[in-house]
Amino acid sequence: MSTLRVTRRQALAWRMRRQHLSVPGASGAAGAGDAGEVVRTLAALSVFGSDPDLAVRRRLAEPRQPGEVQRALRDGRLLRTFSFRGSVQVMAPETAGSYLALRAAGRQWELASWVEHYRLRAEDWPDLRAAVREVVAGGPVPPQAVADALAGSARFGHLAREFAEPNHTFLKPFAWQGDIALGPELDGPLALQSPTAAPGWAGVPPLDEAGRRAVREYVGAYGPAAPEHLHYWLGEGLSAGRRRIDRWWDELHGDLAEVDVEGEPRWVLADHADELAAVPPEPTVLLLPAKDAWVMGPGTKDTWVVPPEHRAAMTRVANPVVVDGVVRGTWRTDGDVLEVAAPPSAGLTAEADRLGALLGVGLRLRTP
Repeated sequence: MSTLRVTRRQALAWRMRRQHLSVPGASGAAGAGDAGEVVRTLAALSVFGSDPDLAVRRRLAEPRQPGEVQRALRDGRLLRTFSFRGSVQVMAPETAGSYLALRAAGRQWELASWVEHYRLRAEDWPDLRAAVREVVAGGPVPPQAVADALAGSARFGHLAREFAEPNHTFLKPFAWQGDIALGPELDGPLALQSPTAAPGWAGVPPLDEAGRRAVREYVGAYGPAAPEHLHYWLGEGLSAGRRRIDRWWDELHGDLAEVDVEGEPRWVLADHADELAAVPPEPTVLLLPAKDAWVMGPGTKDTWVVPPEHRAAMTRVANPVVVDGVVRGTWRTDGDVLEVAAPPSAGLTAEADRLGALLGVGLRLRTP
């Protein structure tokens, strides 16, 4: 079978469709049906320094009022937890467990430094986890509720202060193992609950099953991709381990199709190759929130999406102006003024109108 050859612009146009980012009216464009579909596709959405609600609603086929992500969190269609890079992410309950399994693979809590600092042996964790699960089952509850439950324990009483403060570092392994999730409120005090509060919660699968699934999902949403992208996403992002990632890639290699993108080898799922070949590279302009998955998925070092001259702005969490899939500048709002620092692009006015509709503000576009 001959290698499929496409242009970079065509590859990015296909990726935009996979991520529900095609401009309305483009041939074959289709937004997502709901917030859950968006987040399942992207794996996770950043909370801090970003706007997950805008990221989701920009990708929906039908307009939704502001607060869609908050509504989805409250009714359990989405959940919040510690995952990528130790930060808080919005995730889909159906797929979150796979990424948590990868994050837990390093078993950080078994390190000698942890055992010594927390005076907690690895063999004590199952009983402690069970105690925590019992408290948060009735959640959302403040971390103090866990502290109160542990305070009288001969084995775990010394750990009550880690929840009373609370110590986010200590909380994270409970999240990675599926014992806790964060409460649904995006704003307000920290609260804990069981991930089972989300009806779609599928649990934390075995590590190798989770790894193979995560590789497939990444290539399906962020392809055409190469192994180094997996090492960024699953390695740097979740500490899954280089050898594991390479093994999962090798195990799934038969399900992948190699693509020549202007001389650079990349891969897509074999089932997607015909679709990629048929995508026309139509012009697009997107105004996305800071730390959007479009940028964070491949990473700011990937020059396909982030040219070197724009990397500093993306790492400083500026809002990207994306033209034909590539970051070409930044945008910000000041009251009802939309300031765009990017070269002129056809379609910018229409995208500014879409942004204004999403934000509920009649924006006046100001360009250099």
